[in-house]
Amino acid sequence: MHTDSQKRLAWGIALTGTFMVAEVIGGIVSGSLALLADAGHMLTDSAALMLAWFAARISQRPADPQRSFGYERVQILAAFVNGLTLIAIVLWIVIEAIRRLATPVEVAGVTMMSVAVLGLVVNIVVFAILHAGDSDNLNIRGAALHVLGDLLGSVAAIVAAAVIMATNWTPIDPLLSLLVALLILRSAWKLTKESGHILLEGTPDELDLERMKREIPEALPQVCDVHHLHVWSLTPGRHLVSLHAAVSPGTDQQAVMLGIRELLIERYAIAHVTIQIEADGECIDERAGAEGGAPSRVDSSG
Repeated sequence: MHTDSQKRLAWGIALTGTFMVAEVIGGIVSGSLALLADAGHMLTDSAALMLAWFAARISQRPADPQRSFGYERVQILAAFVNGLTLIAIVLWIVIEAIRRLATPVEVAGVTMMSVAVLGLVVNIVVFAILHAGDSDNLNIRGAALHVLGDLLGSVAAIVAAAVIMATNWTPIDPLLSLLVALLILRSAWKLTKESGHILLEGTPDELDLERMKREIPEALPQVCDVHHLHVWSLTPGRHLVSLHAAVSPGTDQQAVMLGIRELLIERYAIAHVTIQIEADGECIDERAGAEGGAPSRVDSSG
């Protein structure tokens, strides 16, 4: 992550942490669940932004003997933790909203409205700061999702305050909190799923392994089979490949390795490739075909 993105996270931490205190006070004074839920969310936002900032700093460390790939994946771990935190927040909001629906409480609409409007302004500013950063970085996305959840919470609190001021119907407060919780859950699940997939070294969604297995022999006739093919990611967009390529005996193995590497760079933008060449006596002997005869199989059994 670039220094610019780290500065954006630092600004987000300062603004979110400062307003969180005001929102906690406003939620207690007004008795609003929407404000208290949003304040609790902002507390985790501050922690999430600090985690994202810390991960961004750590990820810049160079590789060492213990971390030969470097520390870039710390950002993915931070995104995964942020996603789980968001899901936990959603569960808390749902439980508290159900409790409030069963036992309604008085809500001071004017106080709630004042704090919610100020919160909306702060959240819009923080979200704009983060959204202008690296959108492909899961760490930044995780932090931005926390703030987006707060932004939605502020909107819900404003609507709830307006309804309470006009009709004194307090159940609108927990009902809108439930709606916001569901919206947050959708984004939180997506973030957790994507970061978890990378941590489990899953195949990148945009890559088709079967297609890759076909394309390599099609582009390089010396290769008769590709197996033990594995593709995974360190971070989104930074993919790694390992594979075994079977060739007929006598094939220029170095040329095959270079050919496979160039193909993967050109078609898939994958530069980190580990290739093992296997001389397979059952491969089609392309040299025979090149000399005018029909391609034949070399029988290793004699």
